[in-house]
Amino acid sequence: MGEKRKVVIVGGVAGGASAAARLRRLDEEAEIVVLERSGYVSYANCGLPYYVGGVITDREELTLQTPQSFRARFNIEVRTGHEALSIDRRAKKLRVRRLEDGAEYEESYDRLILSPGARAAVPELPGAEDGRVRTLRTVEDALSLRELALSASPRRAVVIGGGFIGLEAAECLVRAGLEVTLMQRGLQVLPPFDADMVGEIHAKLRECGVDLRLGCRPEGFFPAGEGLALRTAEGEEIVCGLALLAVGVLPETGLAAQAGLELGPKGAIVVDEQLRTSDKDIYAVGDAVAVRQLVSGRETVIPLAGPANRQGRIAADAICGLPSKYRGTQGSTVVKVFDMTCAVTGINEKEARAAGLAYDKVINYCASHAGYYPGGQNMTIKTLFEPESGRILGAQITGGEGVDKRIDVLATAIRAGLTSAGLAELELAYAPPYSSAKDPVNMVGFTIENVRQGIVKQFHWHEVAALPRDGSVTLLDVRSPGEFAGGHIEGAVNIPLPELRERLGELERGKTVFVNCYSGLRSYIACRILTGKGFDCRNLSGGWRFYEAVTRECRDEAHHPCGERK
Repeated sequence: MGEKRKVVIVGGVAGGASAAARLRRLDEEAEIVVLERSGYVSYANCGLPYYVGGVITDREELTLQTPQSFRARFNIEVRTGHEALSIDRRAKKLRVRRLEDGAEYEESYDRLILSPGARAAVPELPGAEDGRVRTLRTVEDALSLRELALSASPRRAVVIGGGFIGLEAAECLVRAGLEVTLMQRGLQVLPPFDADMVGEIHAKLRECGVDLRLGCRPEGFFPAGEGLALRTAEGEEIVCGLALLAVGVLPETGLAAQAGLELGPKGAIVVDEQLRTSDKDIYAVGDAVAVRQLVSGRETVIPLAGPANRQGRIAADAICGLPSKYRGTQGSTVVKVFDMTCAVTGINEKEARAAGLAYDKVINYCASHAGYYPGGQNMTIKTLFEPESGRILGAQITGGEGVDKRIDVLATAIRAGLTSAGLAELELAYAPPYSSAKDPVNMVGFTIENVRQGIVKQFHWHEVAALPRDGSVTLLDVRSPGEFAGGHIEGAVNIPLPELRERLGELERGKTVFVNCYSGLRSYIACRILTGKGFDCRNLSGGWRFYEAVTRECRDEAHHPCGERK
C-alpha cells in the first residue's frame, strides 16, 4: 500500500461515514479521523420526521453507528462535537474547535474529504428566533421537536414549506396529535413533480386533516397569549404552538469558500468525476457538492442520501487508486403522504424546457397487480420521453402500493439508457398478487411506442379548453351513459365503446375526432376503430379521470396547477 496515509473527513453523516468505512475496507493501515460538529454520527437523517411523529419510538434507532462502534469495527477515530474552522491548504492542516470547551487545535492531513452536508434554509422573518420556531436537520433537532410537539399549546403546528421534509413533517405532526397548517409559497407542493401530478396529493393532504395553504407567504411571528402567531402577507394570523421551517436546504460550504476552493451553483463545491475539488488533495461529497443532472447534463445541486453515500464510496476509491467515477444524479425520490406514495426520477417538464430538450409525455393509469386479485391499488404514471429516440427522460408516479417498485424500474431504465422499446421488452416478475402479465412499466413502453410510431395521436388535458365547440371538430366520449352523466367534457357526445362500430354514421367524416374515456384505454381502442375506418382521431392522454382531477384543482383552488392565477 506504500506510505501510511492520514485522511481527515469533515462531516460524519451519510457521505462522510460512507467514505470512512470504505477507506478502512480498502486500506487497513490508513489513519482515519472523522470530525462531526453535532453530537451524533452516521445518523438516519431521513428518519427524523418519523421520530417526531412517534413512528420511530427509540432514539437509538436513529443512529446507525456511534463513535465507539466506529472504533471497534473499523478502527476509525470519530470526534463528535468538533467543528472544522478553517483549512490551510499549503500546510495541509485544519483548524478545529472542540465545542465542549471551546479549545482549538490543528489537525494535519494527507487527504481531506469534505462532507459538511447542507443547512436548513431559514428565511429572514421577524420573530423567527422564537424557541417555538424550529428546523429539522439533525438528531438534536428531532429530539427537541418531539418534546415540543408533545407539549405544544395551542395544539396546532404550522409547517412552512411543501417539499419532501415539509410533507413528511406535516404527516408526522398530525400523528403526534396536532392540527397542522401546511403553508407553501408556490402554487403546488413537491416542486420536483409537474403541477398536473400534484392535485391528488393536495386532495390527500386535505382528506387527512391538513390545512393546506398554497400561494401563501409568511411575514413574521409574534407572541399571542400562550401561543405563537404567524402573520401572512395576505393579512391572516394563524396561532400555533410550534412552527417548522422546511423551505429547503443550502450547501454548507463556508469552509470550502474560506479555503478558496472553486464553487458552483448555489455556492456548492465543484468536483470532478472522482469527487476531487480544485485542490487535488481535497475531496468533497454529499449535499454540499455540485452534480451533473444525469438526464439534462446541467450542473445543479440535488441533496439526497443515496447519492451522498455513493459519492463517499467513490471518493474513498479515488484516494486508494481505484478508477471509480460518479457520473451524475438523476434525482430518484419517493415520499410517503399518509397512505399515498409519490415518487419521481429524472427530469420534469420545466427542467426539460430549461435544458432545451425535445420531449413528449404519456399518462398511464394502472393497477398495482392483476385486477382479478383483490386489493389492487391504482397508480398514475407520467413519463417524459424524447420523441425521436424514445429515450426516457423522467417519470412521476402517485398512488398506493407498487409505486416504489415501478419508479425503481424506471430509474434503472434511465440510468441504463433504455428507450421506450426497451421498457416494452422488459421481462418483469409476475404473479397475480404482485403485478400483471403486462406490468405497468411495460404499459408505459407500449404507450410511448404507439405514440412514436403514429399508431395513436394524443391530446392533453391543457389543450381541451382551446378545442373549438363550433362543430368543426367532434368531441367523443366512449364511456357508459352513467359515467357520462356523472361529468364530461363540455360539448362532447356520448357513444359507448361497445356501440361505436354500429353508430359510426353519427360521426361526420372529415372532422377530427377528439376521444376520451375514463383512463385512456377504451378511447385508445376507439381511436384504432376510427382510424381503421378512415377518421382522423386523437386520444386524451390520461383520460377523463386525469383531466377532471387537474381541472377540479383549478376550480377548487385560487390557482391553476399550471401556475397561473385565475
